[in-house]
Amino acid sequence: MIKYKLICKSCKKSFDSWFSSSKEFEKLKKMKLLNCNYCNSLRVTKSLMAPNVLNNIKSDFQNKKNNDEKKFIFFKKEIKKYQNFIKKNLKYVGENFVYEARSIHYNSKKKSKGIYGKASKEEIKELREEGIETHVIPWVEDKDN
Repeated sequence: MIKYKLICKSCKKSFDSWFSSSKEFEKLKKMKLLNCNYCNSLRVTKSLMAPNVLNNIKSDFQNKKNNDEKKFIFFKKEIKKYQNFIKKNLKYVGENFVYEARSIHYNSKKKSKGIYGKASKEEIKELREEGIETHVIPWVEDKDN
């Protein structure tokens, strides 16, 4: 089905009408079976129409935005679970992470339950080159932003 806005050339009024296809409109027009709803004139033509694309785009965008927000909330909750596990089971060493990681790795007598802290990308790269296993984990602050 297709909806056209029609205009009567006699009375200049417009009205909407549904057709099974654009070919059907042309067929009815050719057979002189299209007439104005207001004055019964046969001088009816299609007017310029813009499909309702903008509303569809807005709707698609809103749905995508809602899905993205749901995914973000889900992943934020999952990251928080990992953070809580890390906080409960590992020792926080802050800015001393690189020093502590090397101390544990090179001093076999020093036993540690595992550590977490802060390091730059370059420092992490250096630790990995030395054979010290590290993992980078995204960290979500406790703020609600």
